[in-house]
Parts: sequence; C-alpha cells; structure tokens
Amino acid sequence: MPVNRDLPVRELSDRLAINDLLIRYTRAIDTKDWNLLDTCFLPDADVDYTATGGVAGKYPEVRAWLAKALAPFPITVHYITNSIVKLDGDRATARTLVYNPMFFGKPDGTLHDFTVGATYVDELVWTADGWRIAKRGEEAGYMQGQLPAALQIPK
Repeated sequence: MPVNRDLPVRELSDRLAINDLLIRYTRAIDTKDWNLLDTCFLPDADVDYTATGGVAGKYPEVRAWLAKALAPFPITVHYITNSIVKLDGDRATARTLVYNPMFFGKPDGTLHDFTVGATYVDELVWTADGWRIAKRGEEAGYMQGQLPAALQIPK
C-alpha cells in the first residue's frame, strides 16, 4: 500500500504539539515545577501511576502526591521515546516509552540510584490552550536496581 508523503498541515502541527506536551511533562516532573505540570493535564484528568508503585485519582490529588513522593529525589530524569500517536480530530491517543533514572537522597548525604522503565498510555484532547492529557495510565516494564531502604512512598 503506498504511503502518502503529503501529510496535512494540521496533522503535522498536532503531532509536534503532542510531542511538545509530552516533553513539557518530563520537564515539569524533573524540575518539580508543579505550575508547568498544570499545563499538561486537564484539571479533571484521570491519572493512574499504580503500575509503578504510585497512586491513582483525579489530577489535583495525584499532583499533590507527586510533590510529596518526588521530594526526596534531588535528581530524576525522564527520557521519553517511541511515541505512537493516533489522531482522531480533537482527540488522540499515545503510547510512549519512558526510561527514568532516579536518585534518592540518603540520610548520609549520598545518592542511591535505580531506574524504572514503563509505558505511558495517554488519552489527549485539544483545548483552547492546546493539547492536554485527559487520562494517563502506566504500564510497568522493569526496574533496574533496588528501591532505597529509607524510601517511604506516601499514600
């Protein structure tokens, strides 16, 4: 089957904007910029991080949990790749691989590192402010290393 090389401008624009949204999310998480994170989700978005040990709920509750859960990590790095985006008008879905090295600040001042690999599974919507995540789930992939003994994951 031949491939159409002349993609519509809107499709190209939407794909770039969704990519920017996903990257903005990683920047917000890694810098702990919760106001920037607000620009990634609908206010009533459903978020489920339970596959990797987190919580599930509406975005405001999950945002508050993220602030507590990530506080003991001076360094996190979320690399995203291999996004598969399916556009359907003002809605889209995306599956994106994430590679996430995390560095936990131990009581003695040293860092304990481990890495989580997962897949973000997103439902996205176009809004007056651009693309936003309406629903995010995670599929666990793997963990390299061990969780630090001193880590207490908040509920």
